[in-house]
Amino acid sequence: QVQLVESGGGLVQTGGSLRLSCAASGRTFSNYAMGWFRQAPGKERELVAAINWSGGTTYYLDSVKGRFTISRDNAKNTQTLQMNSLKPEDPAVYYCTASTRRGLYLHGLSYDYWGQGTQVTVSS
Repeated sequence: QVQLVESGGGLVQTGGSLRLSCAASGRTFSNYAMGWFRQAPGKERELVAAINWSGGTTYYLDSVKGRFTISRDNAKNTQTLQMNSLKPEDPAVYYCTASTRRGLYLHGLSYDYWGQGTQVTVSS
């Protein structure tokens, strides 16, 4: 059974930092794309960051560029999302995702596995 388990969410003040981690089990994702989506109440789910199988190619939502960094450790079957300079528009449930394709994908339909989500809250 494939599982993606997120950790690291929580409450942080505006301008603060959080580091989200995602541990995969049941399948090796070292050859496949991974990513992070988020969904805030009343809003559509959006792709925050994506990373290809090697980590050599990444994508970021425009509003998080320069603040968030996606990375992966294929030996450990994990990925992380370092979030700095958090803003009031960043709070959401953040979801770890994994594909069974090697490229870089921007649409949720390209991802086959999803974590349960972790809440990120930013206080002013």
